[in-house]
Amino acid sequence: MISKLSQIHPEATLGNNVTIEPFTTLHENVEIGDDTWIGSNVTIYPGARIGKGCKIFPGAVISAIPQDLKFQGEDSIVEIGDHTTIRECVTVNRGTVDKKTTKIGNSCLVMAYVHIAHDCIIGNHVIIANTVQIAGHVTVDEWAFIGGSSAIHQFVKIGMHSMISGGSLVRKDVPPYTKAAREPLSYAGVNSLGLRRRGFSGEVINQIQEVYRYLFLHSLNNSRALEEIEVNLPATRERDEIVNFIRSSERGVMKGYIQ
Repeated sequence: MISKLSQIHPEATLGNNVTIEPFTTLHENVEIGDDTWIGSNVTIYPGARIGKGCKIFPGAVISAIPQDLKFQGEDSIVEIGDHTTIRECVTVNRGTVDKKTTKIGNSCLVMAYVHIAHDCIIGNHVIIANTVQIAGHVTVDEWAFIGGSSAIHQFVKIGMHSMISGGSLVRKDVPPYTKAAREPLSYAGVNSLGLRRRGFSGEVINQIQEVYRYLFLHSLNNSRALEEIEVNLPATRERDEIVNFIRSSERGVMKGYIQ
């Protein structure tokens, strides 16, 4: 299952039933989980921790040093969860002294030519479409979808179950459960189709929509909108997730609805 034309450092650790195609290079201090397939011409540098049942397609480069002038050679890693697919020519840089880890969760799909920079944290079940460029220190919560050719500014946070339109320039935080589109990036509604596909009831979706009416459609500033939400809307997990996300945002959130 391991091609004689691949180069495997003796200090790399491989699980059971790992497949490695020709012309792939694994450096020292690399760990590969059971049942993972690695295509040809993949380069995996020191510090990679790749889970079980992953698929890594040709041309990918995993755990190269950060493209950060402050990096001083500190020990750091890239962690990729189980059953995640990394498509052709994806680049994932390892962490810096900030988090010391760049992490991609379980059951993610990272499509061709995506770049994930140092210290990014990508949650479970995230889909990142072709040629998305993600700068350092970005957080993407579970079940988010990022459309192709989007560019994500450093330190941005993207909330769970959100959907970002292709070609977007993401300079501000994107709250959970929303759709984001247009230039500048702005609220384009609740990701109701995605939520229904994941088992959210119509009642819960309506509650989420009501929260965002206060935030983005009632001409209130964020502080006043959050006060109104907590007074007028019943406490639910989704309401509190949105409120906490807005309150904790350091970059500020995207704009409201623009006609």
